[in-house]
Amino acid sequence: MTEPKLPAYEDVVAAAGRLAGHAHRTPVLTSRTADEQLGAHLYFKAENFQRTGAFKFRGGFNALAKLDADQRKAGVVAFSSGNHAQAIALSARLLGIPATIVMPLDAPAAKVAATRGYGATVVTYDRYTEDREQIGRELAARHGLTLIPPYDHADVIAGQGTAAKELFEEVGELDYLFVPLGGGGLLSGTALATRALSPKTRLYGVEPMAGNDGQQSFRSGAIVHIDTPKTIADGAQTQHLGNLTFPILRRDVDDILTVTDAQLVDEMRFFASRMKMIVEPTGCLGLAAARALGEQLRGKKVGIIISGGNVDLPRFAELAG
Repeated sequence: MTEPKLPAYEDVVAAAGRLAGHAHRTPVLTSRTADEQLGAHLYFKAENFQRTGAFKFRGGFNALAKLDADQRKAGVVAFSSGNHAQAIALSARLLGIPATIVMPLDAPAAKVAATRGYGATVVTYDRYTEDREQIGRELAARHGLTLIPPYDHADVIAGQGTAAKELFEEVGELDYLFVPLGGGGLLSGTALATRALSPKTRLYGVEPMAGNDGQQSFRSGAIVHIDTPKTIADGAQTQHLGNLTFPILRRDVDDILTVTDAQLVDEMRFFASRMKMIVEPTGCLGLAAARALGEQLRGKKVGIIISGGNVDLPRFAELAG
């Protein structure tokens, strides 16, 4: 079997060109309180302020922008718990492409509503008993659609890497960088940008402890499949890494860390109370891990990618109130 062709930093640069004028160049925020608490200099890349409320717009738009005329006319299908769904739905609307999105029955209501609001057709499934990837493949085959998976796609990975590219362009090289990890699209894209722009950075992916398939895969050297994890970090409820993301992570990432749901709730409260913004549980993974490392970061220059802010307000109040 031939090895898959992995995207490279040049693809991230090309993606940045396609995204110019379409994706927001999100702010890099600082917090004196966070710096004092960790004894470090923290830089938060706030992708919760990206279009659709998450970094996923970057990869989704980049992938759809590369489709040919026939593919655009036929339409696309994607599967997602919410953020990739919204990214593909909005990108498809901007580019005039019909979109069908496979979403779990228990996806946050705000994410489902937004996906439909962008004009996509939503097909629901049970995330604990049905296989979303199989449903997506079947829809693609039946209707001649192009399948755009949420992370294991070279153009999606390249698009996600543009967030870190912007971060390094703004703040320079970093000692540490913490990135949420689900299927690995954001982390692998970030890895491409990191090794090109700040090669000495210690790069960490962060997963919920209940769903540490990435950590198991990284440390064992083979992709590990798990049952759908039960965690409040719905954006990281993936069951396995991808055939493209895994080799990039193995090559370019220093380690995969895990945090508990309780730690995520603590950081949701911190972001809301000290930085005055709503961050979804998955978006809190990076800061939770950085805080757990404690003394190791003292005096260091630390990047944190906040992956998104899409959480229903009643759910946010329930968790962080």
